[in-house]
Amino acid sequence: MPDRPLPSEPADARRRELLCHAVRYAAACATVSACGGGHGDPGSPWPAPAPSPPAGPPARLTRWVTGLQQPWGLAFLPDGSALVTEKPGRLRHVDTEGTLSAPLSGVPGVYSGADTQGGLLDVVIDPNFTANRRIYLSYAEPDQGGAYTGIGTAVARAVLSADLRNLEAVTVIYRQTPRFNGDGHFGSRLVFGRDGHLFITLGDRQVQTEAPQTTDNHLGKVVRITTDGGNPGNNFSGLIWSVGHRNPQGAAIHPDTGELWISEHGPQGGDEINRVLRGGNYGWPRVSYGCPYGQTPGEACRIGGGTHAPSFVEPAWYWVPISCAPSGMCFYTGDRFPEWRGNLFVGTMADQRCLRRLTLNGPTVTSEERLFRSLDVRMRDVKQGPDGWLYVLDETNGHILRIDR
Repeated sequence: MPDRPLPSEPADARRRELLCHAVRYAAACATVSACGGGHGDPGSPWPAPAPSPPAGPPARLTRWVTGLQQPWGLAFLPDGSALVTEKPGRLRHVDTEGTLSAPLSGVPGVYSGADTQGGLLDVVIDPNFTANRRIYLSYAEPDQGGAYTGIGTAVARAVLSADLRNLEAVTVIYRQTPRFNGDGHFGSRLVFGRDGHLFITLGDRQVQTEAPQTTDNHLGKVVRITTDGGNPGNNFSGLIWSVGHRNPQGAAIHPDTGELWISEHGPQGGDEINRVLRGGNYGWPRVSYGCPYGQTPGEACRIGGGTHAPSFVEPAWYWVPISCAPSGMCFYTGDRFPEWRGNLFVGTMADQRCLRRLTLNGPTVTSEERLFRSLDVRMRDVKQGPDGWLYVLDETNGHILRIDR
């Protein structure tokens, strides 16, 4: 379908504005040197800052794809086409011209409905997709009975047929434990690390216990598995990579360090961006810059006093006092927007819904700009395409939007 430019927003709506504090990631480190080198120092994974290139023409939004229902996850194939999930349980292919296919067959059955956060959620392709045509889907799996009684986050591996119409050899390689008959906090972002192992973000399933703080379960965790669902052998505990999460809904690999970064939802306020280290404890439910439901958001009601250090890892960035519900995210590495290279883009779905552009200095987020806020839609995912443009899932209207110029 032809591109259709969306209405431009006022210039002042796209100015950078600082909305909250920037917090250094290293809660456990008393000094930069204690963490193994400063920004730009020899041996540091963080490159020295480069001069900012001049900005090009203003960025604009165009509609690349329409006709979707609650799109949730987006993954590009090597030829520039894409796969997109729809929360009710459909997987579709989008060709390079933006033409949407019929739903593919072979997708696992999902637990979904109008009042649940569950459904068919994320999709990623195998690092060796060109040779094996494997893809991976995360979803809320219905009650299977027996050992799988209750609803839980699951990940299935499948082979995408050459004609792009079917999934073959579908195998469930991961199931979150324990399972519950609840409707929320499935987490479910998928991202491959540089070593070829798969990170899975898992919500706490809204179970009001200390479960995210213990390693005898997979509630409120990031887990890391092999492509067969096995243990890579160098996790923190079993399949667990990190603990103390509430509901991580975005994940991306830092292009310079290869480290995992995630976005996650707080309660009332306290939404976070976290640099996720092996064995890191990110505080939930003991500490959050957000406030318990039923209380008036503000400084006085922060859970556990808000500040994570020294017991837990401080967020790299957080939003207070109102939640913006951060979702999918990506680091920009392309050439189309040289002035944005190295920036982190985060979709948001709640208060003042828009695309957030975060600038970094080494591991520290230094500022935030709200882009396309006049659009006011739930931006569920954001990915960089092989063409160097940015693509955003508009869950509200069922569109895939392209950011170009």
